[in-house]
Amino acid sequence: MNILGLPLRKPRFNELTAAVVMGSGLWVLAVGLLHVAQIDIGKADAGALLLVVLWGCVSVRLGIRIGMGTRHLVANLIVTAVLLTVYQGAWAIAG
Repeated sequence: MNILGLPLRKPRFNELTAAVVMGSGLWVLAVGLLHVAQIDIGKADAGALLLVVLWGCVSVRLGIRIGMGTRHLVANLIVTAVLLTVYQGAWAIAG
């Protein structure tokens, strides 16, 4: 499978699990730092941050690395934009 001419790889279960655990840990760290810095973050913003951090960790396992060139960066930005659009749409419908 390809995205913008980038060959994607199918990660193994252990790789995917490690990426999700790392993304969750990074999200907890980020929310904790925001709390310590006394920056108010709402539920929707925290969820969006979780979504973006998880995608960042999983995308590396799929073979999309933003440091590898413009096509990798554009593919990552496109997927992130689509995920956030769907997420915002879900929040609009739910509430």
